[in-house]
Amino acid sequence: MPLESVIADAFGVATICLVAILVLLGLCCIIYSFHFRSKILGQGLFQLNYFTGPWIIRIFYILFAVWWGTGEIIRLNLLRHNGRMLYALNSQLQDNVCKYYIISNLGFAEPCLFLTLIFLLRGSVHKTGMLSPKWNWKTASSVLLFCFPMLILQLLVISIGPRYEKELNPKLASYFVEAASTSKARGDVAICTYPLMSTILLGLFAIAVNAYLFWLGRQILHLVINKVLQRRVYTLILCISSSLPLRVLLLGLSVLSSPERLLFDAISFLAFLSLVSCAGIGIYMLVYLPIADSLSLRSSQRYTESSTKAGTEYVETISLIADESHVNENTAVTPSRVSSTSGKHGSVSFRTTDKEEACGTEPLQF
Repeated sequence: MPLESVIADAFGVATICLVAILVLLGLCCIIYSFHFRSKILGQGLFQLNYFTGPWIIRIFYILFAVWWGTGEIIRLNLLRHNGRMLYALNSQLQDNVCKYYIISNLGFAEPCLFLTLIFLLRGSVHKTGMLSPKWNWKTASSVLLFCFPMLILQLLVISIGPRYEKELNPKLASYFVEAASTSKARGDVAICTYPLMSTILLGLFAIAVNAYLFWLGRQILHLVINKVLQRRVYTLILCISSSLPLRVLLLGLSVLSSPERLLFDAISFLAFLSLVSCAGIGIYMLVYLPIADSLSLRSSQRYTESSTKAGTEYVETISLIADESHVNENTAVTPSRVSSTSGKHGSVSFRTTDKEEACGTEPLQF
């Protein structure tokens, strides 16, 4: 087997492993979210409702990431080798799989991923709105609504673009509109490519996202007073603002190489890596960390309550001992003095006057 083919297969295996890690992280965070919500409802921790407010949108974000990762696996040439899953399909069906990938990932999953990230960041500005279940469904509807134009445009590029190139403009380069390239050397196997028009549309979307993100980031940073939260906001803004433009740039450069060359596989893998890292960071920082912070806050609150209770009991014990000592001091009488009120305290021993001592009177005890 040629060295280039081995390296290309290694890129495919690495892609599958990274997607599996992303899916596993997402499923763990979904379980963690349900556990946290059941804990709040079961123990009546309603003061932590703010942290679990956007739980539905967080789950939507994870589902979009899983959807996107599944599409990245379907795209791989590794699955089109002899004896693999997609090799049994004919060339036309493989070509349709590549078209589906472009519409599904570049037209739906990726825009929804970044729109959900932005809405989660935007929701942190509106503190009261995130407490309402209506906010979750309204935000989910908004994400799908804003994603719909991108989906329609990508669908038009994939469905009408090749027909336009063949019938109306034969001089147009095929990489502008073609979602797959047939490899004769590999036995008429369709290799998924990235149409340049689809990449341009994704680039326009990236410009709009970054413009709104920088405006939103300034508002959020003015509200953040915790340095830890400030670092998280900086990380998210940097991650979102760099990963999508970098992916667009790499996808645009992929048209400079033949789909059968190793360079194309390397560029495609780097483009995948830029987005999978952003998706993983988003899941960790917007799903896992808010829940972990709220649970640790609850634990510290319990510790403070127990410490305060123990401290209160200690102070009460010291006060009681001090009161008893004060009582004993007030009731003790010197040999030269008899208190007329000593009979009010039970079983206190004292000596009588010198005259009584001279008569041999024993100490009296009441």
